[in-house]
Amino acid sequence: MASTTAQTPAVRKAAAAQQAALDELVAMAAAYALDALAGVAQRMSSALLDMTAAGPDPQQAARRIRSGNLLKDNPYAFVHLASTGIELALRKEVARLAPALSKPPTEAPLTLSLVPMEEMDDQLAFAGISRSFDIACSERLASLGVRLGMLLGRELVRASHNPFRPEVFLRALQEAWREFEPDADSHGLILPLLRTGIVFDFGPMLDLLSDKLKPARGERFAKTDDSAAARAVKARRDAAVTQGLKQLFGAAEPAFGADLDIPLIANLPQGSGGWRPSGAAGFAVAAPVAGVANAPAPHAAPGQPAGSHVAAPAGQGVAMAAIPAPLIEMLEKLSAGGVAAGAVPAGVPSQDVFYLPRLKQSLPQGSLSRGDETTLDLLSRIFETVLLDESIPQETRDLIAFLQVPVLKAALKDRSFFFEEAHPARRMLDLLSNVGWEQPGGQDDPVYRAMRRGVEKVREEGRPDAFAAAVAEVEASILEREQVEAQAIAGPIAQATRQEKQQAATRSAKKAVATRLAGEQLVALVGTFLEQRWTPVLTLAYVIEDSKPGAIDNATRAMDDLIWSVKPKATQEERKALISRLPGLLTTLNKWLDAVKWQDAERLQFFAELAECHAAIVRAPIELSPERQLELAVEAAQQDAMRRIAQEQAAAGEEDVPDVKDPAAASLATLVRGMRVEFTGKEGIRKLKLAWVSPLRTLFIFSGAGKKEAFSLPAERLLDAFRTGSIRVLAPEGVVGRVLTQAAGEAAMNDAHHDALHAAG
Repeated sequence: MASTTAQTPAVRKAAAAQQAALDELVAMAAAYALDALAGVAQRMSSALLDMTAAGPDPQQAARRIRSGNLLKDNPYAFVHLASTGIELALRKEVARLAPALSKPPTEAPLTLSLVPMEEMDDQLAFAGISRSFDIACSERLASLGVRLGMLLGRELVRASHNPFRPEVFLRALQEAWREFEPDADSHGLILPLLRTGIVFDFGPMLDLLSDKLKPARGERFAKTDDSAAARAVKARRDAAVTQGLKQLFGAAEPAFGADLDIPLIANLPQGSGGWRPSGAAGFAVAAPVAGVANAPAPHAAPGQPAGSHVAAPAGQGVAMAAIPAPLIEMLEKLSAGGVAAGAVPAGVPSQDVFYLPRLKQSLPQGSLSRGDETTLDLLSRIFETVLLDESIPQETRDLIAFLQVPVLKAALKDRSFFFEEAHPARRMLDLLSNVGWEQPGGQDDPVYRAMRRGVEKVREEGRPDAFAAAVAEVEASILEREQVEAQAIAGPIAQATRQEKQQAATRSAKKAVATRLAGEQLVALVGTFLEQRWTPVLTLAYVIEDSKPGAIDNATRAMDDLIWSVKPKATQEERKALISRLPGLLTTLNKWLDAVKWQDAERLQFFAELAECHAAIVRAPIELSPERQLELAVEAAQQDAMRRIAQEQAAAGEEDVPDVKDPAAASLATLVRGMRVEFTGKEGIRKLKLAWVSPLRTLFIFSGAGKKEAFSLPAERLLDAFRTGSIRVLAPEGVVGRVLTQAAGEAAMNDAHHDALHAAG
């Protein structure tokens, strides 16, 4: 009883990919044959009309004349029949090669039958006809067979089962002739015409098919792609932050607030930056209350920490509304009263504006919903982090201070501020803090002026789209500055790219030569030549591939042909193929050697010795039968192809990839353009921005603060810096994301601690 196995989607997808690849190969082979068949028809017609080969039989001569004229007058009909027949024959062969990819045939009872004598004679005749083609293409057939086997998950496809073997095309030509020629007595005229010189050359077609199945080259000089791993890491981090923030906000609660007067920000303390609690030194004493003249500052109760909130005594000017209201309503009243609106005056220090971290202390306990309270806490933490960061210039911090109330209102109206990096208000805050870190050139700097105009727009208009318009203007000014900076370092980038391209080309050339010499038993003459003289040729081919496509394949094929030419040739057909291919091979070798300017006497000596080697191969005695010669040639070609392709795969798998076990290499792999780093050296600490990464990540160009310096470092130097700890990568995300990540992490730790206490209890 037959059993059926259900195919998984993965299996079906893989089978569909294999079938698509085979269909594409068939289409390529059929197209190649179609282009060559017009020439085949012309050569066949000329051969038929050549009476010197007609023989003494007048009837045979008459048939040749009639058939030759028929083909000469109707070549397109024969080309159509032949091309159609070749494509159908190829598809049948592919179906036999991979029956699992085709529709499963219905089961039929097994029957035994004798092969007719005519069919046996035909098989023997075609074995003799196709032998010369098989031997001439043995190397290419073997390579294609190995690559077909890899496509189908096998060791290899034997030459006798290769769908693209010459016999398939020759039989299709015979069938097309029988259909084209109405005279049955003239059908036999086609067999003597199926020979080299009349039928098209199968070699280039087999090369095209084999190249199609080759894996993509490992090293290309494309734009660096740093995003894949970074996106995965960022996605995991964002998911964790989102989960933590959801726990912080919790379920929605009714929002209550209070009318209050807003205190002015106290004099900012000098510190090293980072998050500090509101009770830190410098924030212990509240500022005078806005709108209340000469109001005394609240003070801490005895035994209470400085900076903790106490209710202001009656009559001291701190008025709290008896009826709570949502925080957003209080902020709207503040805006209407002019506290949060108005143009940004030039030179106004941040101590004269509203300070967000003090707001919560001015509110009655329990007057805010959990959502409003969490929003206020997070934004207080964000702004205090920025306003205490000494790496940001004071003029930039002054601008950021004016954004406290507008950003708070935006976050209260749309909580996606905490979850979406592209939120306009969040983007505005990140832009100002990051651009400020790059030390703009004072208030006359175009970027600083755009930042100031953006802050004024946000404060004056107060609409949600005001943030988006301000962000667009700031980003446009940053883009203009980056274009100027790119022009400034265009020269070093071009030089570094050329240098890296040359190094990569040399490495690829050496790898290609080593792959072919490994395990090959070559004469010393050729092995030395490839290592010393052909490596520069391949290097040049890799360098010029972009401007001259096909250079790598041409130089590589010449190397493979040279290796094949000095191997023993056990058949007359192989030796004929060697003699016919030598002129083209020598021409190609000389053109490439001229390109690398190898012109000394050693070159003449090499070609003289190579000619002696080829002559010895051609003159060697042959004592084997034709069938055995073909078997040995095919077997040797298959073994060579399997070894060469296995070495190619091994070499391709040895691409330079970061060692994930090496922390320094892993850190180097995370560097992307635009990141900020700190270098610690004899000169102290230098804060730099990564301005450019070379395509193959072997060279990194950094620009300093104020764009006053730019220098490059190779990957090896950066690895040493990571290992010694002299380089530190600053947080890649914006200040909002950095603070939210910290807050979410603390919330997760608190939850874990609470769960542990609950379990212990």
